[in-house]
Amino acid sequence: MTTIHELGAEQLRTRIAAELERTRARTAGLTAAVDDADLMRQHSPIMSPLVWDLAHVGNQEELWLVRDVGGREPVRRDIDDLYDAFKQPRRDRPALPLLPPAEARAYLATVRDKVHDLLDRVPFTDRPLVADGFAFGMIVQHEQQHDETMLATHQLRVGPPVLHAPDPPQPRVRVADEVLVPAGEFTMGTSTDPWALDNERPAHPVRLPAYVIDAAPVTNGRYREFIADGGYDDPRWWSEAGWAHRTEAGLTAPMHWRRDGDGWAYQRFGRWSPVRDDEPVVHVCWYEAQAYAAWAGKRLPTEAEWEKAARWDPATGRSRRYPWGDGEPTAEHANLGQRHLWPAPVGAYPAGASPLGVHQLIGDVWEWTSSPFRGYPGFAAFPYREYSEVFFGDDHRVLRGGSFGTDRAACRGTFRNWDYPIRRQIFSGFRCARDARPDESGR
Repeated sequence: MTTIHELGAEQLRTRIAAELERTRARTAGLTAAVDDADLMRQHSPIMSPLVWDLAHVGNQEELWLVRDVGGREPVRRDIDDLYDAFKQPRRDRPALPLLPPAEARAYLATVRDKVHDLLDRVPFTDRPLVADGFAFGMIVQHEQQHDETMLATHQLRVGPPVLHAPDPPQPRVRVADEVLVPAGEFTMGTSTDPWALDNERPAHPVRLPAYVIDAAPVTNGRYREFIADGGYDDPRWWSEAGWAHRTEAGLTAPMHWRRDGDGWAYQRFGRWSPVRDDEPVVHVCWYEAQAYAAWAGKRLPTEAEWEKAARWDPATGRSRRYPWGDGEPTAEHANLGQRHLWPAPVGAYPAGASPLGVHQLIGDVWEWTSSPFRGYPGFAAFPYREYSEVFFGDDHRVLRGGSFGTDRAACRGTFRNWDYPIRRQIFSGFRCARDARPDESGR
C-alpha cells in the first residue's frame, strides 16, 4: 500500500481532491433525498435539522481550509456563531435563523471552489496542520462524521423510505463463539498515521493479561434470549445508574424494535421487517450492553482489549492499521460507507478477520467498550481542544470499530468514538469479553 507519507505533492493533491469530491457526493445524496421542509424539520430533539449539518460542514471547511490554511478572506463570517456546535445546543438549532437549503448549498459550493483553488497552490510544509495534507484529511473526516449523523437522523425521521441500498452479503463462514487473546504487550494508538486525530495519539505500549473476547458482535438472536429471560425486568444485571435509566426511559428492547406476534420486528429507514437472528444487534445503549454482558456471565471489553484483538499480529508482534493488515478497506473486508443500510450477518466478511480470528471488528456496528473517554499518556490537543479534550472524563464511554454508516476515511483500528451511555440513536452494538481462566491462559 502506498501511504500518504510516500505520496508526492501532486499525488497527494489528487488524492485529497478525490476524497473531498467523494465525501461531498454522499452529503448531497443524504440531503437531496428529502424535500426542503424535511431538511428544515427537527426529527428528534437530540439531533440537528439536516440543513444545519449541511451548512455546518461548509462552515468548518471555510474556517480551517479557506481562512487558516489558505489565509483567505472569510466567505460568511456572519454565520460562524450559528454553526458553532458548542454555542448552539442541538435542541435549540431549529429556532436559529439557519440558511435555507438553496442558500446552504450555494455557500458550500462557494467554499469548495475556494478550497480547490488553494489546494492547487498549498505547499505541504512541516507545519503540522498541512503536513501530509492533515487539515484536508481532518475536514474529510469531519464531513463524513456528519454524514453518519445525518444517516442516523434519516433513521429517526417519520415517513416513507427515501434511502435505498442492496442487502449486505450473506454469511460465508461459521464463526467461533470466543477467541483467546494471550497475555503480553502490544502497541496501542498511533504516532505515524498522518490523518489520525489527536485522541488516537501517541502510540504507547500496553500490557494486558490473557482474556477471551467474542469472535463476533452480539447478535439479535442472542440478545432476544436476554429479553426472553426477563433481562429488562431483573435489576441484578444492571448497574445502579443503568437500572435507573432503564426504568425512567421505559426500555424493553433495542430502539426501533416492536413486538410482532410471537417474535420481533425492527424498523430500518422506514421499512419494517422481522428481526434477523444472525445480524449484530444495533441501537442499544451502553447500559443495555453492560446488562446483557452481566447476564451472559461476561463483561464489556476495555478499549485496550478491543484494540489488541483488532490490531495485534501474534506472528510479528506489531499492531496493524486494520485487522486484516495495513491496506484500505474494500467491499470484501467490511460493511462500511453506507454501502448497505444495516449490519451484515455474522460470518459475512471472513477477509476482514484479525490474525486471531476475531470477525467484523470494523464496520457493521460501533462497539461499546467499558472505558471512559480519556487522553492517552502524552496526549496533546491538536489542532483545537474542542475536538477531543473537552469531552475527556467519566461522562462518555468509548465506542470502537465503526458501523455500516461510517466511511472508510473516518475508520481505522485506532479510531475512537465516544458518546453518553444512554445514547441509542447511533448505530451502536457490542461484543463481550471475560478474563481467561488458568487452564485457558496456560498459567
